[in-house]
Amino acid sequence: MSQTHFSEETHRNLIDRIPHCTGREVSEWLSALDEGPALFRFEEKVSWLRGEHDLSYGHAKALVHEYDLRRAARNLR
Repeated sequence: MSQTHFSEETHRNLIDRIPHCTGREVSEWLSALDEGPALFRFEEKVSWLRGEHDLSYGHAKALVHEYDLRRAARNLR
C-alpha cells in the first residue's frame, strides 16, 4: 500500500492543485502510471514520475498514493 506521510487534507490539497501546477488532469497522470513501467515499490513509481515527467517530489508522491488508493478501491468491488 502507499507510503504517504501527508495528512489526508494535505494529500487532497496536492491532488486538487496538480492540474494547475502541471497542466495535466489527475486522470492523465493516473493513466501515465497505469501505462508506465511495471514498478512495484512506491518509491520506484515516485522516482519514475519525477524523472520521466519532471514532477516535484510532493506531486509525484501524491499521485502515486492516489493511484494506489484508487487501485485498491477497484479491487474491493
